[in-house]
Amino acid sequence: MIFKDPAVGGELMLVMHEPQFDRYFFTRDSKLQYLTIAWNTGAAQQVVIDEVTCTFPANSILPLVINQSFRFERPEDIIAWQFNRDFYCIIDHDKEVSCVGFIFGASEPLFIYIDGEEQQKMKALLEVFKDELEDADEIQATMLRTLLVRLIIKITRLAKKQYIDPEKINATKLDIIRHFTLMVEEHYKQQHQVQFYANALNKSPKTLSNLFALYNQRSPLQIIQERIIQEAKRLFYYTDKSAKEIALELGFEDAGHFSRFFKNQTALSPSDFKKSIQTRA
Repeated sequence: MIFKDPAVGGELMLVMHEPQFDRYFFTRDSKLQYLTIAWNTGAAQQVVIDEVTCTFPANSILPLVINQSFRFERPEDIIAWQFNRDFYCIIDHDKEVSCVGFIFGASEPLFIYIDGEEQQKMKALLEVFKDELEDADEIQATMLRTLLVRLIIKITRLAKKQYIDPEKINATKLDIIRHFTLMVEEHYKQQHQVQFYANALNKSPKTLSNLFALYNQRSPLQIIQERIIQEAKRLFYYTDKSAKEIALELGFEDAGHFSRFFKNQTALSPSDFKKSIQTRA
C-alpha cells in the first residue's frame, strides 16, 4: 500500500508480509530515499544490514536509515513503514520524533522489544493506517502524517526505556549526543577529527568523550572512524569503485593513508577485503 503526495513529493508505503521485501541502497533502490520502520511479527530471524548479520528478535522493531541496505531471513514475517523526508522529516521539528531523533540517530541498529500489551496497540495502529491509506480524500496526507508521528513517538518512548539510563543521561546530554551523531552523518567524509565536532557543539573533546562514556562503550573518535569504515565497506560491497576512488570519496587525499586506516580498523587491507567479498559471492 502506498500514498503519494504530489504537492510535496512525499511518499509513505506500508509493506505487509511481502516475501520479496528488501532494500539495496547503492544499486537497485538508490533513487528511493526511504526511512524504514520494520516490525518482526514472527519468531526471531536473521537480518543482514550492509552485509552484517544480526539477530532480529521476535516481537521487536528495527528502525533503518536511508542509506542502509538490508534483507531478512523471513521477509513474510515483516510489517514495515517506509517514508521519505518529503513526506515527513522536519529537522527543526520536535527533535524526539524527527528524522534526527533518537531512533534514527543511533550509530548501531536498535532492536526495540514490544511486549504483549504494546503489540495490541501496534496492531490497532496498523489497522488505522490501513484504513487511512484506503480512504483517499483532501485530508488523507494530514491524517497519515499524524499517524506516522504517533508511531515514531511510541517507538521512541519504548527505545529510550530500553536503551537509556535516565540517571546517567538526561535530556540535555542526550540532545548533545543526537547533534553529534547528526553532524558525523553530515561531515564524516571531510571531517575525521573529534575537534571539529567539539568546536561546533561548544564542547571540549574531553567533555564529549566523558559524555559518551556514560552512554556507551565507544568514544567519539571511534564513532567517526566506524562511520567511515561502514561507508567504505558499503562502497566495496555494492559498487565497482577502486580503493583509490573510495579513499578520495571518504576524504583521504593519500590512498596509502586510507589503506593503513582501513587495515587498522578491519585487520584487512582494502585489496584483501575485496577478495573476501569475491570469495563469499
